[in-house]
Amino acid sequence: MKHRTVLLSTLLILAGVAAWWLGFRTAPHASGPLRHEAYVWQRAWSEPVRNAVAQHATNFSALALLKAEVSWKDKKPQVVRVAPDYATLAGTHRPFGIALRIGPYAGPFVGSPEAGTPAATITLFLCNLAASLVAEARTNHADLSELQIDFDCAESKLDGYRTWLTAIQARVAPLPVTITALPSWLNARTFPRLAAAAPNYVLQVHSVARPTNIHAPFTLCDPRAAQRAVERAGRIGVPFRVALPTYGYLIAFDKSGKFLGLSAEGPRRNWPEGAQLREVATDPLAMATLVQHWTASRPAAMRGVIWYRLPTIVDNFNWRWPTLGAIVAARFPQEAIRVEARRVEAGLVEINLVNAGELDFSSRLAVEVRWTKARLIAGDALRDFELADRSLSAARFQTKSQPCRLPAGDRLALGWLRLDPDCEVRCELKKL
Repeated sequence: MKHRTVLLSTLLILAGVAAWWLGFRTAPHASGPLRHEAYVWQRAWSEPVRNAVAQHATNFSALALLKAEVSWKDKKPQVVRVAPDYATLAGTHRPFGIALRIGPYAGPFVGSPEAGTPAATITLFLCNLAASLVAEARTNHADLSELQIDFDCAESKLDGYRTWLTAIQARVAPLPVTITALPSWLNARTFPRLAAAAPNYVLQVHSVARPTNIHAPFTLCDPRAAQRAVERAGRIGVPFRVALPTYGYLIAFDKSGKFLGLSAEGPRRNWPEGAQLREVATDPLAMATLVQHWTASRPAAMRGVIWYRLPTIVDNFNWRWPTLGAIVAARFPQEAIRVEARRVEAGLVEINLVNAGELDFSSRLAVEVRWTKARLIAGDALRDFELADRSLSAARFQTKSQPCRLPAGDRLALGWLRLDPDCEVRCELKKL
């Protein structure tokens, strides 16, 4: 009995050492240019979405499109399908994957659709749905590269998720089935089995956590945490890509500091009177630094980056294309803001702010305009600017209280001046 106890203790110690070694061993590393992909996650393929795909898809190795979304009502699936523009996609001459988003589901999970139980009915439904999505894409002669499953799965249910994954893979074979994973899953005992059941997975290192108050530090992607997660994933050894964010949110708290919610690209919410609002955005320079870091050295199992999401011209809380384009081209985005005076007609000058750089501009600023041998007849400021000062030979426009926000590539008319006689003006931009 004593010898058996000693043997058991020894085995437990060896198991602990093995677990420690698996958790802390160094994974093989690689270097060189990264493969870049991008998500197209809109439910409606409007003209701005089609234009963004047509103009920018060739900058990526592949795209991943939201194709359907499953939610649950009374434990029954509700499906919203997305109709992509296959003609636009064909014109890009790029492969693409289709994504099936599945909302939270607690189980039970059954892998075999033939079992005849309610859980098996759910599995059969998801297999049929996945097969129909793939069939539609192939009917439209799509260059389909993968089916991606984005399941909002509880960490305790990862083994159940694996039964779904196995059944769906069997139904759509030989098309590869990819899953998305959260950094918190990496430490779960069941995750390596789930990851190994797929040819690869997407590690999503961005998330929206509820901030404690309006002034609390808040980031959509912590670069240090992202690096730690990628190293941990590299030690597991299954091929993976890393999903990085390009988006932002508007978060709201009431007068007492209670969290009200957040707003993204959908319709703005009607916040109550006195609501405190704060915009939170992904830091492009931090993301560019991550890309540079992984270009120089990354786990060999890391196969690239997939960006959430491809910018469109109408996005309010997403980067514009110049920002993402610079990072994909392995550069740090640069700021370039200037002021221009545009002669509308004789004696009438419009003052414009132009963001010719690759970064969104946000700052309080002033624009001083000077001239000679003319007098100011009239003038006014536009939008969030005021005509703060004027004299015989100069005028000063400045922001009122909020910073001026100007996305990369945009221009903004901030005011006008009427002078007599017609003359040239000189403009100087100053940050406050």
